[in-house]
Amino acid sequence: MQDLPKIYLWPNLMTAGNLACGFFASLSIFSGMLSAHNGGSANGYFYQAIALILGACVFDALDGRMARLTGQDSPFGREFDSLADIVSFGVAPSLLVHEVVLAEIPDKWGWLIAFAYLLCGAMRLARFNCLAWMDAQSASKDFMGIPIPAAAGVISSLTLLLMWLEETERPIGIWTWSLPPLMLLLAGMMISKISYPSFKGLNIKTRRSLPWVFCAVILVILTVKWWQVMPAILFVSYLCYGPARPWISRRLRRELEEEDEEREREEAIEEGRHASPHAAKDDPSSGI
Repeated sequence: MQDLPKIYLWPNLMTAGNLACGFFASLSIFSGMLSAHNGGSANGYFYQAIALILGACVFDALDGRMARLTGQDSPFGREFDSLADIVSFGVAPSLLVHEVVLAEIPDKWGWLIAFAYLLCGAMRLARFNCLAWMDAQSASKDFMGIPIPAAAGVISSLTLLLMWLEETERPIGIWTWSLPPLMLLLAGMMISKISYPSFKGLNIKTRRSLPWVFCAVILVILTVKWWQVMPAILFVSYLCYGPARPWISRRLRRELEEEDEEREREEAIEEGRHASPHAAKDDPSSGI
């Protein structure tokens, strides 16, 4: 009889929180649709859905870090996390943007744009699981393509910003129509080979200098005070960081990405292996 997979409590509890946020975000979007159909306002429901999607991002960040800190990483947790992600960061953001903007696009093109985002998100998750299963990404702290939680964060935070600007009667103009091409851009970025940092080195054991702590405190204060604007700035900055990453100095990258001494040792070993032909011969994975 085949052994059952190990199911650890706390990391999977965080993943369940992620899934719950995605489920209730979808319910909030449907409630907003019903309210708008009956002549009421849907904005309150959409704000709730955005908050739940961003909350799912928090749960998604916690489950992986908790699994690594406690040594409770497992294939079950990886698959469970992907299933939760497709609901919270695929279905919910697609429904949200479709109802806020895409529904006004004629000839049902809005449906196609929303589905393209969802499809690429699902393919991104499937590729990630395949790479992890083949042990090709387990030693890397980088993601291939922008992660779907970050893509959902970009979509949700910009939707929040545009809704807030519209409610405060600030002129938006054509910026409302920036979301459809942005969704297509994110769809392509998710299945691209652009390298993004995972920030796996950032945890409760992270040690930083006093200026970094000061900047982190200021960033938290700004995010709390201007919660309508700061999430969009943070997520869009991460979106742009991937393509700009090759042109950033290695020293600054180490500071930003929280690379630790273990990462540096791994890079030194890898560089030495490539530099030595004898090491390549002894390496069974080299094919020589």
